[in-house]
Amino acid sequence: MKIISKESVGKLIKDKDMVAISGSGGSGSCETILKGIYESFQSTGHPKEIGVTCGISPGNLTENLVGMNYLATPGLVGKAICAHLGMGKLFGQAIGNNEFPAFAVPLGVINHLYRAIAGKEVGILTHIGLHTFADPRMGGCRANEKAQKEKDLVSLMQIDGKDTLFYRTFPIQVAVVKASLADEEGNLSFEEEGVIGEQYHMAIAAKNSGGIVIAEVKKIVPKGSLKARNVRIHASLVDYVVLTIPDETLGEYNIPQYRKELTGDEKIALEEVQIRPLDERKVCGRRAALELTKNSVINLGVGMPDSVSNVCAEEKISDEITLSIETGITGGVPIGGVVFGAAINPESVIPTPDQFDAYNGGCLDMAIVGLAEVDEQGNVNVSKFGSRITGPGGFINITQSTQKIIFMGTFTNGAKEVIQNGQLEILEEGPKQKFVKTVEQVTFSATMARNLHQTVLYVTERGVFELVEDGIMLVEIAPGIDLQKDILNHMAFTPKISENLKLMDERIFKNEKMNLKLKDKEA
Repeated sequence: MKIISKESVGKLIKDKDMVAISGSGGSGSCETILKGIYESFQSTGHPKEIGVTCGISPGNLTENLVGMNYLATPGLVGKAICAHLGMGKLFGQAIGNNEFPAFAVPLGVINHLYRAIAGKEVGILTHIGLHTFADPRMGGCRANEKAQKEKDLVSLMQIDGKDTLFYRTFPIQVAVVKASLADEEGNLSFEEEGVIGEQYHMAIAAKNSGGIVIAEVKKIVPKGSLKARNVRIHASLVDYVVLTIPDETLGEYNIPQYRKELTGDEKIALEEVQIRPLDERKVCGRRAALELTKNSVINLGVGMPDSVSNVCAEEKISDEITLSIETGITGGVPIGGVVFGAAINPESVIPTPDQFDAYNGGCLDMAIVGLAEVDEQGNVNVSKFGSRITGPGGFINITQSTQKIIFMGTFTNGAKEVIQNGQLEILEEGPKQKFVKTVEQVTFSATMARNLHQTVLYVTERGVFELVEDGIMLVEIAPGIDLQKDILNHMAFTPKISENLKLMDERIFKNEKMNLKLKDKEA
């Protein structure tokens, strides 16, 4: 192991090398290394046209020069293979502008590809992605027009008479990973990281591809001082180490200070949760919470689904369920915002690829995730909107492997609404419909859900829809809402209407607690 400066990083990466980059949104990003690559390209023009691969792209959802935004300079990147492409807005815009070919791969798939690359396997076989844009019949993970000219990343195969997707591996020449500490030999400890992520799998993939591993740490400690159980990457896999000073000017981004409550090293007494005011987000959270059962393991997606955890806190039922995050966290209270992926007082912290082994096999009882577009077949899009391309993250793995799925979101985008006297009133309609004739991209496949006999609900503040055999059916309507004026007039298709259409639970629309009591989970 050799300690180097960020100025040396660019010299170690050759033009067109495939570089694996650790990080998950606002956690685990190699900021100093990424800055070193950026500065090298700015001053010398090299490395150029590099390939980049990552899970959830590092970034803070802004155009700030952080995370993947460092790599958005024209000519620096030649290809991207990532699960989520939009945490760095400049990087996502570059893909939307067709500056280089990009593939958006389900998070669990790309994590398992790293493991397969490490084992020198030719690829992985899985059902994940069938009938979505990952399926070669519907795009083959291609995220932009330039990717159309690239070699296929995924193929359709028949295994024992069943459709199966084959995702091909690819060599990785460089892995850049963030750890907490390194000892004098180069052993890397993750003891202060709230998310372990894919770092080990990236490192071993690079080494077994004949490449190099560059690690970023905040401190070098004496040889032999690290506990073996905290060493996630052995010194034999580490070629170079860059020392960094965490940047606290960006707030919580990249979690610059060691927070023991995120690693499980300390349990803290949670302050009284600030109860959310009664608005459309709380209405959706309350309605979704009515579906919860005792002792269930539940994945909550980013964004509006975090209102469910707030409702559970208000109703004092948080201890009756277990929340799980695809980054590898189970138990505790997920933290929101840009550093989504870590949790306060986690009960278990494992690598992300291992979490997807459990998810793919069906360990979750329920998933509550967001929706951006829903079409008349029941398909959902959360991954592409014109030139704004985000990718699926873990959405496809989760929704194709869990028996009960609840999508939640406002009925239209940007409506002004008020809840009073137990009624929902629309003051001004939103400018954009979410229930469209055909979604722009299929991130959730209604066809696949029907094949798997999944239970699927679409929860909005105005009504609740259910996936049925030949479309979606409106089964509940909010008090105060006119079916024609407030719902049907703002859909690009006419859904089926249940013969037993009923009002949503009146408790949802009142300021006082619902006094929610969870039912027992069915055996």
